[in-house]
Amino acid sequence: MTTERKGRPTLQDIADQVGVTKMTVSRFMRNPDSVAQKTRDKIAAVIEQVGYIENRAPAMLSKSSSKAIGILLPSLSNQIFASFVQGIEAVTKANGYETLIAHFGYDEIEEEHKIASLLSYQVDALILTESHHTQRTLQMIKTADIPVVETMELPATPIDMAVGLDHVEASYQAVRQMIQKGRTSIAYFGARLDTRTQLRMQGYDKAMNEAGLEIKHILTESHSSFSLASELLDMALRQHPDIDGVFCTNDDIAIGTILTAQQRGIAVPQQLAVVGYNALDIGQTIHPKLVSVDTPRYDIGEKSAELLIATLKGNAPTQRSFDLGYRITEGESL
Repeated sequence: MTTERKGRPTLQDIADQVGVTKMTVSRFMRNPDSVAQKTRDKIAAVIEQVGYIENRAPAMLSKSSSKAIGILLPSLSNQIFASFVQGIEAVTKANGYETLIAHFGYDEIEEEHKIASLLSYQVDALILTESHHTQRTLQMIKTADIPVVETMELPATPIDMAVGLDHVEASYQAVRQMIQKGRTSIAYFGARLDTRTQLRMQGYDKAMNEAGLEIKHILTESHSSFSLASELLDMALRQHPDIDGVFCTNDDIAIGTILTAQQRGIAVPQQLAVVGYNALDIGQTIHPKLVSVDTPRYDIGEKSAELLIATLKGNAPTQRSFDLGYRITEGESL
């Protein structure tokens, strides 16, 4: 992706392709029903094809930098994104850039709408937290021709740049550690079933298959929470009464599992080992202390912002993907 912006398609460009006046396209944008059906379909098709981005910025700013970077967050309730944004803003603030944050709830279509909105305000760059996007999202980003960083994961073919960690490997090593500690009936607790939950499940599967152990998925599409763990543990004990370990897709579920087990007289880790993911601070304050995969969210945010600022200054990096690693914390739940 180049650092010099190409001209974005205008209403006149669309009008020329369709063979109507600019005023007709403008009327369509304000109220599609005010345009004849046949013309409406043609205009909509061209808008989709070229990835047209509405311009909400004042005319005086339309050809200059907005000095703003858009951030797409999948969740506002998940505290792991707080340190991620702090890492971003430590860099953007020092370089005179503002951040515009949009929430899309792990939904590709909602992400598409929010990206369209951010681009309409002429943001200079985007930081994304998912690696799967709609075709229209990809077309709009291509049309906008601005630097983009996909974060948290490491997609095989990033849109532009990527900063994250290998969730499959991290989960594989965590489950291997559980197996090495003598656990032979380990369940995987997953919620929401987003991309990262799926990647962590792949790592769990790899370790279990390698050890010749039975795979035991306990999954729900529900929003992750501490209280959800009670439901997952009930499901696990009904289906697999012999479980002696649980690997959880995040710390919310892991901490909830420990608390639920204690309420039911199940000793952790003697009867049930529990390992979490993301190493939230609360995991170090409960008893027993939670063993978890520590992911460098602040560093990911910081590195992402550094790459964008460098690119915007004309110093685009030659390396496009950055694996910032992980570590498995010490604790007493294993």
